[in-house]
Amino acid sequence: MARQSGQKVKLLAVRQLLLERGDEERPISTEEFLTSLERRGISAERKSIYRDMETLREWGMDVQFRKGKNGGWFLGQRDFELPELKLLVDAVQSSRFISRKKSDALIRKLEGLTSVGQARQLQRQVYVDRRVKTENEGVYYAIDKLHTAIAAGRAVTFQYFDYNVKKEKVFRREGKRYTVSPYGLIWSDENYYLVGWDHAVGELRHYRVDKTASLAVTCLPRAGDESCRRFDLAEYGQRHFHMFSGREGKVRLRCENRLVNVMLDRFGQDVMFIPDGPEHFVLTVEAAVSPQFYGWLFGLGSGVSLTGPDWAVEEWRGLLRAALGET
Repeated sequence: MARQSGQKVKLLAVRQLLLERGDEERPISTEEFLTSLERRGISAERKSIYRDMETLREWGMDVQFRKGKNGGWFLGQRDFELPELKLLVDAVQSSRFISRKKSDALIRKLEGLTSVGQARQLQRQVYVDRRVKTENEGVYYAIDKLHTAIAAGRAVTFQYFDYNVKKEKVFRREGKRYTVSPYGLIWSDENYYLVGWDHAVGELRHYRVDKTASLAVTCLPRAGDESCRRFDLAEYGQRHFHMFSGREGKVRLRCENRLVNVMLDRFGQDVMFIPDGPEHFVLTVEAAVSPQFYGWLFGLGSGVSLTGPDWAVEEWRGLLRAALGET
């Protein structure tokens, strides 16, 4: 009776064996299929294995057979190729916003998308200089809730915190919940940021997702549509250096030609360069002028000069004088 009932799942068992063990480096012989099926209480003949493979081909699986001493059955093409899975594993392993526990769980799931033999090649460590993994396990689920809220046009509520010197959470606004209508998520400098309309202050702001707590999707309709009608997520992220807020304005920079790639990396391919003599060019961009912006500017050294607006130039000079100990 067991063998008769086993026949009903024979094709599924063959498919599972192919997915788990059949790759080009280690094909599965027909005898191995028969032995594995026998262990599961499923009787089969050699001819039936060939028929099963043809059925799987008809259903879209790239079943291959190689003749010879070390020949056998294997899958030639899978949904994800091994190099693609390695890339995904590297991304998960190096992502700061994914906790170590969640990283391990995701990688195990990715390993299930290839054969057991190839999965061993995915068990690798990616070293990223001074990589710090978040300890906030809720980030993974908070991101999913935020995507849900954005798609549904709903507001979310959450608590927002910082850490003190004792590494304890200190909630802002005395622990009162923020109500924010999300407009998008930005991944910048290894962190996810929620960009949304803050109902309490009535303006567009951004928040680090890993510093939120008890995030919940509400039944409140999204607010701020009138003010955010022309909101562009990419432009917003480009304007805010390292996602720090500051006074916004059209910033003019005069740069040496060697910094073309630096400016393209920072401001994108659409930025306009105007030649200024044989060795320099000028560009004007919208930016939130913050201490982080000035820090980026300082790091480029003498190759770039801030020429406008006047208030930013004066502020920049004041910071340089302060750094030199001048009054």
